Amino acid sequence: MSAVQVDAIVTGREDGPVVVLSNSLGSTYKMWDAQLAALEERLRVVRYDIRGHGGSPVPDGPYSIDDLADDLVALLDQLGIGRAHLVGLSLGGMTAMRVAARNPDRVDRLALLCTGAALPPASGWTDRAATVRAGGSAAVAKAVVERWFTPGHLAAHPDVREAHEAMVAATSAEGYAGCCEAIAALDLRDDLASITAPTLAIAGADDPATPPAKLEEIAAGVPHARLLVVPRAAHLANAEQPAIITPALIAHLEQS
Repeated sequence: MSAVQVDAIVTGREDGPVVVLSNSLGSTYKMWDAQLAALEERLRVVRYDIRGHGGSPVPDGPYSIDDLADDLVALLDQLGIGRAHLVGLSLGGMTAMRVAARNPDRVDRLALLCTGAALPPASGWTDRAATVRAGGSAAVAKAVVERWFTPGHLAAHPDVREAHEAMVAATSAEGYAGCCEAIAALDLRDDLASITAPTLAIAGADDPATPPAKLEEIAAGVPHARLLVVPRAAHLANAEQPAIITPALIAHLEQS
């Protein structure tokens, strides 16, 4: 499958180093809103919707992680960006890992949030793809958002639950399912040793989708990596604990 031209928005400092933010399954680039102002002060910020999500094209699935990596490299080419920092959460982190391993000349520093090098069993993802193709992304929205945030956060912020369930439900069924199939087939464990970019792996201590052990595996496998475990955070840790995660990202990206 050839690369698609994803929907992207570029903001922040025109003269700053470039950071590309890659979103999770079932979200749009708005999932990075809590980080945006601080990043824009320092960096040229590229946000985009992965294929099948938000404003990006929806080719027929299944997709592969190389398809998603191709889309990201094509975006860099389209914008005339030689090298960039890559920050990705969940599926966005998987995409960033694959680009860092496969196209190391395009990646400066890497931040991987709430993700994994492999997420077996594959049947869990193919079953979810079938559910979404049959009933739309709304069929999984409630369960997905309950993994994205801790129960206490959702109880205290019903507006957060409502907004994020709507974000999931608005995702194209074929796009969501095609990305599920990419995760089903994913195994990047052999890629980890070949990632040369300095890497920050961030885990949510309460993440049921990609628990801290998944990020520990990445931090142990990537040569220049360190691990940050964030308390009181589930899968969308950047949205739940920005006061911890945003400064950690900036400190990592600004190291020389």
